[in-house]
Amino acid sequence: MRVSTAFAWLVVILTAYYVQYGQPYLARQYAYPIAYEDALRKNAETYHVRASLVAAVIYTESKFDTNAKSLPGALGLMQLMPETAHWIGEELNQPTMSDQDIKEPQVNIQLGTWYLSYLLEEFKGNEILALAAYNAGRGHVEEWMTTYGWKDDFSDIDAIPFQETRDYVKRVMANEKQYRSLYSQLR
Repeated sequence: MRVSTAFAWLVVILTAYYVQYGQPYLARQYAYPIAYEDALRKNAETYHVRASLVAAVIYTESKFDTNAKSLPGALGLMQLMPETAHWIGEELNQPTMSDQDIKEPQVNIQLGTWYLSYLLEEFKGNEILALAAYNAGRGHVEEWMTTYGWKDDFSDIDAIPFQETRDYVKRVMANEKQYRSLYSQLR
């Protein structure tokens, strides 16, 4: 009887240890990794965007794969369309940027974080609208706001007319929740 009690306590202790330390470690290593953390945190601070939100956008867009390229031609970790990236470069006084420059992780994170900040400001801090614009384009979101009478406090993700954009916003928000819980330095 004593052996089974000791074994039961050992199982309880190991389970608690796994839940406290092992599971988050495995989640950070395999499910929700992070790369280029210094650039991510620096740009998030510079452009006043939560680092966890930037990490979630990168994860959703490219899973931190520097070679990611979408069918429409978006480039880099934050999957920026070249035209948008060049416009951002001009806004940041970096007008002679090549597509290869845009793919470089430090540059891509800077451009994408600036753009996310720009969208958050444009949509008065509404993350759903900003993320929808990041995915579908500002023009579509502005059109939806006019067509459907959406206000700055819009919160009904399911009302977004593009399925891909609805899913995208939901994924980014779910991924951010994970990054916030797994990485205290990104909160």
